[in-house]
Amino acid sequence: MNRSKNTKRFSFKISTNETSHQAGANTVSISLKDYVPVDRGYATPVGDVTPGQTVTMTVKEAKAFQLFLNQYLSPSNG
Repeated sequence: MNRSKNTKRFSFKISTNETSHQAGANTVSISLKDYVPVDRGYATPVGDVTPGQTVTMTVKEAKAFQLFLNQYLSPSNG
């Protein structure tokens, strides 16, 4: 299964192969796009990541990240 989601600043991609037991067959990637805000007219890096860089993690790591985000970005914590 390959799925992707794009926003103005990020590209998210998940790639899974249910039948493969090979390391790296199931990954989640987050890539930072070049982003030029309409009202500002310049590109801005986000944190320590610059446009063009990609963070890739296993699905297991992504699930741990999801739990972290759900815990700290839940509506009651926002």
